[in-house]
Amino acid sequence: MAEFAYDEIGPEKVLYVYNPKEGMKGFVVIDNTAFGPGKGGTRMTPGVTSEEVFRLARTMTLKNALADLPFGGAKSGIVADPRKITPEKKAAIVEAFAEALKVVSPEQYVSAPDINMGEKEMQIYAETNGSMKSVTGKPASMGGLPHELGSTGYGVFLAAKVAAEFAGIDLTKSKIAIEGFGNVGSFVAKFLHKEGATIHAVSDINGAIYNEKGLDYEKLVKVSEETGTIYRYGDAKKMYDRELFELPVDVLITAAVPNVIKSDNVNKVKAKLLVEGSNIPMKTHIERVLHERNVLVVPDFVANAGGVISSYVEYIGGTKEEMFKTVKEKIEKNTKTVLEKARDEKTYPRHAAREIALDRVKEQCRKCGKL
Repeated sequence: MAEFAYDEIGPEKVLYVYNPKEGMKGFVVIDNTAFGPGKGGTRMTPGVTSEEVFRLARTMTLKNALADLPFGGAKSGIVADPRKITPEKKAAIVEAFAEALKVVSPEQYVSAPDINMGEKEMQIYAETNGSMKSVTGKPASMGGLPHELGSTGYGVFLAAKVAAEFAGIDLTKSKIAIEGFGNVGSFVAKFLHKEGATIHAVSDINGAIYNEKGLDYEKLVKVSEETGTIYRYGDAKKMYDRELFELPVDVLITAAVPNVIKSDNVNKVKAKLLVEGSNIPMKTHIERVLHERNVLVVPDFVANAGGVISSYVEYIGGTKEEMFKTVKEKIEKNTKTVLEKARDEKTYPRHAAREIALDRVKEQCRKCGKL
């Protein structure tokens, strides 16, 4: 079991759960509940660790505080490979996980979709738990606002648009690369395309593709839907997924897995603007390296807050239209506030964003007697 760097705001609770009958192994980290129940998705991957989940839970604490939402921060993980189990087995594992988390959900923890966990799994979670407040991202038939509507990707697009102005970049004339073409990356591409921008590179689990003149968005979507991968797109150079980060592009958007930019490739990044659509795509010291190279990095808990903002709108019974309006208002405002603070104080954006969010969390902790 991992050791965590406990500090004055958390984590408050770490719960490991196991069901031998279903082979379910998982954990939830409730980082801070000063503003309300810990909010954060459940991911299912074979290599997920409690240390990874702790880092994500802290990110959620900061994300919710920065977005001014009545949620604390939390995250959970299920250790399983959905590619190697049947849909029935996956459903049984999710049900066992939801049953085990009844002791903290929904009073202290509210789940949501994450990697390999969508609206179907959220329905299982809610029905097993017995409370519609235990999870967001449920199917529309259950009164939910599914993440499949693209709330996170929409927010990442908005953050990129605001940040591009700070970086002196015209998105419609730039070369753009997107890591991942799933529920986040595909929607980032969709909204960029609507804006008149061109995607030059994209990746998925099978690899990356690149065309220096740009990819045909409609064709890209069609190939992805018909074959299950963008890698079968014809008119493009095929490469390893990690090579995407080294391409000669102006804007790089991460939208898939953690820790993709590291010490061995950070100096190969050529983009002048990097927007973290995925959670923890790099560690803090790597962001500082990019900052020192004059690369503008929009932190994950600023850029990808669209999903949790959507969760809040669902939580209070709002509509799809209200969700998109709220995401737009909050993401644009927060991105501008953070980048202005970073510019004025001559620091890197994550430091500025963390300072704003932590000040809010600590103040609330003092108000409710947690500090």
